[in-house]
Amino acid sequence: MDFPVSLDSYQRVRLPSSLSFLTHLLLLLHPGEMHSEEVRVIGHGEPILAHVGDEVEFSCHLSPYRDAEHMEIRWFRSQASDVVHLYRERQEFYGQQMAQFQNRTELVTDEIADGSVTLRLHPVVPADEGPYGCRFLSSDFTGEAVWELEVAGLGSDPHISLEGFKQGGIQLRCSSSGWYPKPQSQWRDHQGRCLPPETEVIVKDAQDLFSLETSVVVQGGTHSNVSCSIQNPLLGQKKEFVVQIAEKLKKQAEKDRGKLTEELGKLQVELDWRRAEGQAEWRAAQQHAVDVTLDPGSAHPSLEVSEDGKSVSSRRMAPGSADGDPQRFSEQMCVLSRERFSTGRHYWEVHVGRRSRWFLGACLAAVPRVGQARLSPAGGYWVMGLWNGCEYFVLDPHRVALTMRVPPRCVGIFLDCEAGKLSFFNVSNGSHIFTFTDTFSGTLCAYFRPRAHDGSEHPDPLTICPLPVREKRIPEEEDSDTWLQPYEPSDPALAVW
Repeated sequence: MDFPVSLDSYQRVRLPSSLSFLTHLLLLLHPGEMHSEEVRVIGHGEPILAHVGDEVEFSCHLSPYRDAEHMEIRWFRSQASDVVHLYRERQEFYGQQMAQFQNRTELVTDEIADGSVTLRLHPVVPADEGPYGCRFLSSDFTGEAVWELEVAGLGSDPHISLEGFKQGGIQLRCSSSGWYPKPQSQWRDHQGRCLPPETEVIVKDAQDLFSLETSVVVQGGTHSNVSCSIQNPLLGQKKEFVVQIAEKLKKQAEKDRGKLTEELGKLQVELDWRRAEGQAEWRAAQQHAVDVTLDPGSAHPSLEVSEDGKSVSSRRMAPGSADGDPQRFSEQMCVLSRERFSTGRHYWEVHVGRRSRWFLGACLAAVPRVGQARLSPAGGYWVMGLWNGCEYFVLDPHRVALTMRVPPRCVGIFLDCEAGKLSFFNVSNGSHIFTFTDTFSGTLCAYFRPRAHDGSEHPDPLTICPLPVREKRIPEEEDSDTWLQPYEPSDPALAVW
């Protein structure tokens, strides 16, 4: 009784009565199991290899052929409960489908009457890698087939960049992305010899694809070829890029030169814009020109004020008595203006010529006169100056160096009492130099300090420049001096500031 027995042979062959009875009894007890011995589910015998982003097909069929239209057909991952796709009684059910496969599967049932079906999965992603199976189930039959899906991704072409000079050689960097599984890299010289990498970093992105970045330092032979290859170990395929270092250096130099030209162009545009803005600010300040004169009574004995009160110079002093550190205000060799400013906007210009030392600005009118204690720069002085013909600076309250593209031969000073601002302009090119922003706690006056004679070839005096002044004078009730209020033009276009 060890020869094959089936339902069909039972119907066609006359058996001995005892054997016929036993076979009939087995069929009644286990009809499905007896029939399943002759029907098998055929799937993929070998692992399937799919590329990232492509479409893969899972095909299954019954052998021998049998109509599966009314069966349940289930594709699954690892175990039957991990549903990839479910077909039952001529319908597709998506309620039990795993989330990662939703909207990615398509069932082909053109040959289901012959027991053959195909499931398409697209696009393939690295997470799809692993075991799969299909199961056929009916009232009298159950069977399944399993197989393995392997996923591979061939990444982007390598890109080599020249990073510069390092350790006596040239550093190259090679990068590529979109690989799966983890790729392998290799540097080689023009003779095919392996070059040890300086660094190698491999990271995985959100899609489980690998990106690789590796660098090498090439010593000598800068005109030779160097290659970077990246290989997929599963596919046995690689991508390679060969670079000629001399050509790379040339292109890098051209790129750097182009980038520098572009940056210089942007800088020039910004400088032109700032210059135009500064010139507009300067021209607006000139609308508030006032007539400023020097007060001989406020002058230090070492200073000589002209009869018209428009210029001041320093007398030659005895050796050892020269004006000292530009940040020291213990000996104030200065002269103040007759005018006092407490409100409004006021602009004046001072010709400094080619003097190598000077201070200009404004100070509180309450500064004590010569022979008395002086205030510190932070206590009532807002000035800028030149030291030894090469260093421009302001005291804010500490010394802050200034950079001048064009040395000023004439300095414009603009005081806005209400805004608490004192600005300096280079009249030579109309550019803005510096602006103090402070709260003026009292009446101000213009400040002039030509510095002690330093033996320079150009001991020019500090001279107040004549300007077209549009003003009205209003006497102060409590002071014999006067303060100036600029004339406000009726034309709104002239009121720029």
